[in-house]
Amino acid sequence: MVRGPAGYTVRQPADLGILSRVAHETEPRDEALVEVCSWIDAAERVVVLTGAGISTDSGIPDFRGPQGTWTRNPEAEKMSSIQHYMADPEIRKRSWRAKVEMSEHKREPNAGHRALLALDQRDKLHLLITQNVDGLHHEAGSDPERIVEIHGTLREFMCMGCDDRGPIAPVFERVRAGEEDPPCRSCGGILKSATISFGQGLVGADLARAEAAAETCDLLLAVGSTLGVYPIAGVVPVARQAGARIVIVNGEPTEMDELAHAVLRGSISEVLPRIL
Repeated sequence: MVRGPAGYTVRQPADLGILSRVAHETEPRDEALVEVCSWIDAAERVVVLTGAGISTDSGIPDFRGPQGTWTRNPEAEKMSSIQHYMADPEIRKRSWRAKVEMSEHKREPNAGHRALLALDQRDKLHLLITQNVDGLHHEAGSDPERIVEIHGTLREFMCMGCDDRGPIAPVFERVRAGEEDPPCRSCGGILKSATISFGQGLVGADLARAEAAAETCDLLLAVGSTLGVYPIAGVVPVARQAGARIVIVNGEPTEMDELAHAVLRGSISEVLPRIL
């Protein structure tokens, strides 16, 4: 394992022998980045998995980090539980208020989101799987056809009764106008954002697409995720078993660092532009 002065780490599994030795006169950090760059240059089918960490530099807090939403306010986690949301009108009201307040602070894609465009432009991006619901990959310009929002999106609403869906902005306007828990205008059912809450199943087609991409990629880049949320974290061992190189970019250790061929530790909005 080679560790750079800024915390970049390259891991060399004994059974793979993939990373070359670092020359005495070379900065370990630069060697790590150059090595990963060479892998990306050689790759033809790259799968990217992004988590909350890629959006923190856009002003969106993660959930479980030191300053995470649930760390600072454990009560907020209830608003992400489908059982609590469906059963308690007060939780629904708090959830809508929080989403409206969040929508009033425009969030922009950061350098990390924009760096991923390079893979698209070089026709290397096989699939971009994101655990985020903020829509920033779309706003950054990544091809929507190559994005799987595995946990849904905040850009739309859904009705829990009739499955009606549409842009969420008009629902926010209803909340601002005084409807604290706005019902579906088609069937009177309960509305929520089109995000996957705890207790809800993932969209089967999205999960199948993600797993198929992992099985056929030659490099998987995991960015800003603790890799502890299943089943989507399972694409990492799937890709590894299929023979793909695994690169993890994150500010903190993840649950799958031991599976990675390279771990780059640092600011995502600084590291991604350097390797992409």
